[in-house]
Amino acid sequence: MIDIKTLKCIKCNSESLLVDEKNSKGSCSNCKQTFLIEENIPLMLVPDEESELKESDIHRAQGSKFDYKEHYKQDAIDFDYFQDRDKGTMHSEKRVHEFILSHVPKNAGRILDVGCGKAWVAENCCSIAKEVVSLDIAFTNVDKALKKYSFPNHSGIVADSLNLPFKENSFDIIIASEIIEHIVMPAKFVENMINILKPGGILLITSPYKEKLQFNLCIHCNKLTPKHAHIHSFDENSFAAMQKDSGNIQFSYKTFGSKVLMHLRTHIFLKILPFKIWLTIDKIANFIYKAPATIFVKWEKTSYSQKLSPIHKKVEHR
Repeated sequence: MIDIKTLKCIKCNSESLLVDEKNSKGSCSNCKQTFLIEENIPLMLVPDEESELKESDIHRAQGSKFDYKEHYKQDAIDFDYFQDRDKGTMHSEKRVHEFILSHVPKNAGRILDVGCGKAWVAENCCSIAKEVVSLDIAFTNVDKALKKYSFPNHSGIVADSLNLPFKENSFDIIIASEIIEHIVMPAKFVENMINILKPGGILLITSPYKEKLQFNLCIHCNKLTPKHAHIHSFDENSFAAMQKDSGNIQFSYKTFGSKVLMHLRTHIFLKILPFKIWLTIDKIANFIYKAPATIFVKWEKTSYSQKLSPIHKKVEHR
């Protein structure tokens, strides 16, 4: 189980959490907030009666609220993230994962996988990291992740990325792949992640690049609902706008994943190639016709706090 000493209360932010002898329940010694522990997984969500429903621009336009916690709990039950999918989709996901992993140091310390889904981070990083923590808002995903990848340095937690139960400076690396486009408050999401990064730590995010949001008409409420539950679209400017002038954060980005190669179904041939060779082909394709599918963003928390000169606020791209 995750070390309880690394957690804080989601209600009062106290760092004085206690766990009973059976490891079945925890509590805050300050405000008496309690939380359950199931299968060694702390359930650190704000109780439903205290939860505030959030609004995105889409929901405000339609006069609706978004109970995102219940939505993604049900999503994990109805859609098995661990099942194989369309081969083209699986190839694209594989390349996204490889791109992220190419930025993870071999001597990684403590890694947080936000929105762990099928737990590919644990699968690939438990062998090189001190600890991998799989976080998801759905117990189903975390439970499956721990059972499938039962490494001694793999732990899990059920929590909300907009109300994190971690102390500041807790993680060396945070990975959030294809998550932020689902988040109601993306700027708050990034702020929360940076707060729990250690000095020198990195936050790695991927998202569809300049995605044109598509909608279906819901058969239950007759309102438009976004396809794949994507409620935001991002490019380098929207990500850069989230950068607060805190003086100790470096921001950079890259784009990759040629849509042309995807539409031509070239995964049939490219899937056998090593990552570096595939990436070279992808760069050539995007040079000939620029249509990247994914944006990769990196925030690095420097180990010093003085104000950075403009040269430190680098923006890497291609």
